[in-house]
Amino acid sequence: MAARTFLLPDLGEGLTEAEIVRWLVAEGDVIAVDQSIVEVETAKSMVEVPSPFAGRVATLHAAPGATVEVGKPLITVAAPDREPVAVTASAVSGASAAAATYREEERAGSGNVLIGYGTTGGTATGHRRRPRGSIRPPAPPGPPPQPGPDPAPRRVPLVTSPLVRNLARANGVDLRTVEATGVGGVITRADVERATATATVAAAVPGERRVPLNGFRKAVSAALTRSRAEIPEATVWVDVDATKLWQLRQSATAGPGLLAYIARFVVAGLREYPVFNARLDAERQEIVEFDQVNLGIAVQGERGLVVPAVIGADTMTTARLDEEIRRLTASAREGRSTARELSAGTFTLNNYGAFRVDGSAAIINHPQVAILGLGRIIDRPWVVDGQLCVRKITQMSFVFDHRVCDGGTAAGFMRVVADAIEDPASIIARL
Repeated sequence: MAARTFLLPDLGEGLTEAEIVRWLVAEGDVIAVDQSIVEVETAKSMVEVPSPFAGRVATLHAAPGATVEVGKPLITVAAPDREPVAVTASAVSGASAAAATYREEERAGSGNVLIGYGTTGGTATGHRRRPRGSIRPPAPPGPPPQPGPDPAPRRVPLVTSPLVRNLARANGVDLRTVEATGVGGVITRADVERATATATVAAAVPGERRVPLNGFRKAVSAALTRSRAEIPEATVWVDVDATKLWQLRQSATAGPGLLAYIARFVVAGLREYPVFNARLDAERQEIVEFDQVNLGIAVQGERGLVVPAVIGADTMTTARLDEEIRRLTASAREGRSTARELSAGTFTLNNYGAFRVDGSAAIINHPQVAILGLGRIIDRPWVVDGQLCVRKITQMSFVFDHRVCDGGTAAGFMRVVADAIEDPASIIARL
C-alpha cells in the first residue's frame, strides 16, 4: 500500500485555516483509523482531528504553532510494517493510565478547551506516544550517578489545560515561574498571558511592548475589518426612561432579569420590522429576511468578545429567555459556546451598560444588518408631566446597514423597544 497524505479537512462554519497546537502522534508511530492525531485551534474552538488512514506515520507536515490552510497537507501515513506487533498487558495499562491523566488535566484546565471534532472523550493521551502494543528496546545501562549538591527545590505547577501549556511553550514561559490565580491554584490562560506580557515588556524597547495576535483575535480582526469595509453603517440613539421597567424587575425578586425583558421587547420590534432580522445578499442584490429570530447576546469571555445566539428567541417567554441568556452567558465566559451558537445569530443585543458606560457606536456582526446596544441605567434629572424629577435613565444606540433601509425605519424599530421599556406592563400584556 502506497503512502497517503491526509489534508487538513474543512472543520465547518466557513473556517479556512487552523493553528497546530500539538501533535498527538510522532513520526514512526503506528495509528488506526479514527485515531486522534493532532489538536488544532480554530477561530472558534479547540478540536482534535482524527486520521482517516491506518498505518505508520511517515511525515508530520507542520510544527506546533504553525498555521495550516484547509486542503493543505497535514500528515502522511505509510503502510504499516508487516511484522505483527505484540501487545503486552503493561503497554495497555500504561496507555489507559495516560488517557486517564489527560482527562484529569482537561477537567482541571482553564475551561478554554473545546473538543468536538472526531473525539470520543478518551482517545487522546495528551502526550506524544508510541503506538499501543509497541515495545521500546531496553536502554543500555548508563554510568552510575555522581554525587553532587542537592538541587534547589522548584515549585511544580498544578495541572493546566493543553491550550495553556501550548501557549506557555509558544511564548517561552516557564510554568514553574507563573503565579496561579485559578481555583485550587491551577494556572489559567490569563496567568500565562500576564507572564508573557511581563516578559515582553522586559525584553522590548523602553516604552514599547508587542503582543502577538492569537488565532481568536486574528479571526475577530478579520470579521470587524470586513464589517467596516463592506457595510455603510448609520447610528441612531435615544435616551429612555427605564423607571417602570426597573420597578417591575425590583417587584419580582426571583423573576427574569432586565436583559430578558429587553430581549423580549427586541423580538417584538423585529416582528414589526423584519428587515433588521436579515442579511444582505450583495451578489444578488436581495435582502434575505429570516422567519426565526436567533438573538445574539454579546458576551465578554476569557478568549474575548463572543456573540452566542438564543436560537428561536421569538418562540420564548420572558422567563425562558432569561434562562437561556444566563446559560449562554455562563458558557461563553468559560469558552464553552458551541459552533452553532456562535454562528446562528440573526440580530445582536449588546448590553455594554454592564461595563458602566453609557453609549457605544458598535460594529455590526457581519453578515447581520443591525445591532442594538444598551448603556447603564442610572439616576438622572428628567421632566415628567412638566415636573423635574429623578428617574432611571438609559441610552440605547442602534447601528444598522443603511443599504437595507433608511433612518425612518430604524427610528420606528427603536421606538418599539423604547416605548416597551418606558411602559413594560402594557407591552407585555400584548405580547
